[in-house]
Amino acid sequence: MKLDKRLYFLIPAVLLYLAFTIYPLISGISLSMTEYAGVGEGKWVGTENYEEIFSDQRYIQVLKNTVFYAILVVVFQNGIGLVFAALLNSLPQVRNLFRTALLVPSMLSLVIAGYIWQYLYSPIGGGLNEVLAAIGLSSLQQVWLGDSNIALISVAAVHVWMFVGYSTAIFLAGYAGISSEIKEAAQLDGVSPIKAFFYIDIPLLAPAITVNITLATIGTLKSFEFPFIMTSGGPDYATMTLGLKIFTLIFQDFKYGMAAALSVVMILLVALITIVQNSYLRAREDKI
Repeated sequence: MKLDKRLYFLIPAVLLYLAFTIYPLISGISLSMTEYAGVGEGKWVGTENYEEIFSDQRYIQVLKNTVFYAILVVVFQNGIGLVFAALLNSLPQVRNLFRTALLVPSMLSLVIAGYIWQYLYSPIGGGLNEVLAAIGLSSLQQVWLGDSNIALISVAAVHVWMFVGYSTAIFLAGYAGISSEIKEAAQLDGVSPIKAFFYIDIPLLAPAITVNITLATIGTLKSFEFPFIMTSGGPDYATMTLGLKIFTLIFQDFKYGMAAALSVVMILLVALITIVQNSYLRAREDKI
């Protein structure tokens, strides 16, 4: 059987993929089965690192924090983005202005945004508590990043604030693909804007919803910057995510083997959730 010469053009890409994806993945899995401090020889421990991850309450809490953080961000970022997109789609006169304004936060550095919100959340002199006091809502003042019950929600809110503009932009692109004839026919039939939103817009925006949910899920499951900058994982592990825990294991605890094991768990978690999510969302698209 003669090999198609065009396949030779794939060789550089395949070699790069093997060198920078497959080899590091295999090396990471091998490292995850050792006890290694970064110098010298690693001690083979088999699956002990994985057993510790799923038996130690600290690691289980990290997994729960990561999943809860992802759910919060995905739901609110896409929910708010969808509402903004619907409003801007019905207001073409100001659409471009507000679309640009919503994208401004995402242009900031994650580090800068984290430090800004760390100051705004400050319990003494912080902008948020000062505003609440100024409008007579002092009873709602909180130690936003120091209370383990609300710290993770506070960090997730910053993530939503920063990237809701992306979701809005993708939904607006989805709206551009909806035929104006469908909307006109609905108006002639007396369909209210609310019903049109739920029974026309949302079903026809299925591809945009799939893209937004997938991107937000992958991004938040790997989240590291905001928890690191704003809380360093505290208080009492309340905001410790997988990405941040891997960082601390490497650069503070020098447990490279455990960090590799936790990285493998994160990869599997991201892949599993993404596959299940995409299967459901794609099946939903096919039904429409």
